[in-house]
Amino acid sequence: QVQLVESGGGLVQAGGSLRLSCAASGRTFSTYAMGWFRQAPGKEREFVAAITWSGGMTYYAESVKGRFTISRDNAKNTVYLRMNSLKSEDTAVYYCAADQRPRATMSLDDYDYWGQGTQVTVSS
Repeated sequence: QVQLVESGGGLVQAGGSLRLSCAASGRTFSTYAMGWFRQAPGKEREFVAAITWSGGMTYYAESVKGRFTISRDNAKNTVYLRMNSLKSEDTAVYYCAADQRPRATMSLDDYDYWGQGTQVTVSS
């Protein structure tokens, strides 16, 4: 079992930055791929970014490419999402997720564990 706890969300003005953190329990964190997803009101949950177990490969949704950066610190059992140049359309609940397989995917169905989410609100 893996438990995931997100933090770092909040209210920020358009153009601002936030860094989300996701702390994971369990000694096997370093073998899991990790992903960030988001869900805006009235919309389906969508892929944002993913990172392989080693951090060697990262993947991004086109809408955030060049603005968001996913990273991980396996010694701290934590994955991060740095968000720059935030836009009002980035407003959503952000979730981190863990995939027991080491490769990273963009599909929600591939992830085995989910956090409770953290709210990000971007004011224009």
